[in-house]
Amino acid sequence: MFHHSLPIQIRFSDVDRFGHVNNNAYFAYYDLGKQEYMRAVLGPDVFDSEIIPVVANINADFFLPLHYGDTVCVETAVTHLGNKSFTLEQQAVNIATGEVYCRCRTVMVCVRRSDGQSIPIPERSRRLIEEYEKGAAN
Repeated sequence: MFHHSLPIQIRFSDVDRFGHVNNNAYFAYYDLGKQEYMRAVLGPDVFDSEIIPVVANINADFFLPLHYGDTVCVETAVTHLGNKSFTLEQQAVNIATGEVYCRCRTVMVCVRRSDGQSIPIPERSRRLIEEYEKGAAN
């Protein structure tokens, strides 16, 4: 299911007083994964256009503690394309062992930058995402 992977560098400041990566840091990791996925699939100017994706809902399930020094990547896939929104599934995975630390589901809505109104996913973007996810599955 996951075709896009981004290695993540855990920063010392991501670790809380209990010795593991704080839950808030995961969302920064997922943001990096979203950003790189969109650049890879939709092109480098995706965030400079009039139409931008914004987070409408985000949920995470935490399974294992992540520690400073662990080798981790964020895997990303678009699992649903609606009319104005799409769903991203992401997970933080130990590169060496394959263990999943956390999974995240994010609903993104396409918004026109000039007036903040939600709009349908542009056909070009829809086509590129479908082609990427379908092509990566083969």
